[in-house]
Amino acid sequence: MVLFFPYRFTPSKKGCLFIRPKGCNGFYMKTIRKVSHLKEELNRHRKDGKTIGFVPTMGALHPGHMSLLGTAKAENDLLVCSIFVNPIQFNEEGDLDAYPRPLEQDQRLLLEQGCHILFLPGEGEMYPDKPRERYDFGRLDKVMEGEYRPGHFNGVAIVVHRLLKMVAPHRAYFGEKDFQQLQVINKLVEMTGLGTRIVAVPTSREADGLARSSRNARLTPEQRKAAPLIYKVLKEAKDRYLGFTNPKQLEKWATEVISSNVHLRPQYVRVVDINSLEKIEQWTDNERCILCVAVFAGDVRLIDNMRLFNK
Repeated sequence: MVLFFPYRFTPSKKGCLFIRPKGCNGFYMKTIRKVSHLKEELNRHRKDGKTIGFVPTMGALHPGHMSLLGTAKAENDLLVCSIFVNPIQFNEEGDLDAYPRPLEQDQRLLLEQGCHILFLPGEGEMYPDKPRERYDFGRLDKVMEGEYRPGHFNGVAIVVHRLLKMVAPHRAYFGEKDFQQLQVINKLVEMTGLGTRIVAVPTSREADGLARSSRNARLTPEQRKAAPLIYKVLKEAKDRYLGFTNPKQLEKWATEVISSNVHLRPQYVRVVDINSLEKIEQWTDNERCILCVAVFAGDVRLIDNMRLFNK
């Protein structure tokens, strides 16, 4: 275990690690690695009538995560965050190996955010046996991301289902940037009968509109300068989408504008139904539609979306 300052660490007899800033006598964060210890700790709080808010992450925390954590903390008595880099949702082994794991920095950010419990399981704790679950989401996980990342959402569903069963929170928080993932998780909770309420948190953006993501750190200066064009196009699409004869024309326009920047290469640009995620052919087919995009900046893949109607 690596210790870092200015934090004090106090070991627990039950396998927890208590972390608090020096000079702060009123707040600790517990880091728990075992499911049994986590359940024991959370059951104690449930008996006291406390509500539990949960934010599952893969670490490499950024201000977008802070938005999720802040919302969860404001709406619940106890804030729980997990960090687990889930190997079964990666399509390329190289992506898994390259995924950043700045644990000490993440712990600092969680402590500053007022997180009460950090659940930090190892792969053996999450997957004592080879995971074999298969979920049938119909077409929901087959379109867009599913076309280019086969099996990705099944891996996400497995880890989210297991985490929700372990934590059993009253509410769990997910960002709208990963809109397709959010819809898959909503369907997962509906299918499995879990009692957790899924809370969608609006996309957190940089000052220039770029959706916050741990991947942004991998952008070169030129790519980072180009990337806000994605949001600019999405915003303009929202303002004038009915000026296009049909969604296909809007998709063509958005693709051409994004492609006009040499640093950006769209993988898909789709206007889809906000619930089924199926393509919309005519504006009259469904007024509740959303524009979803995936764009490469070099080898960095950025996703974003924009609702084309007022909530």
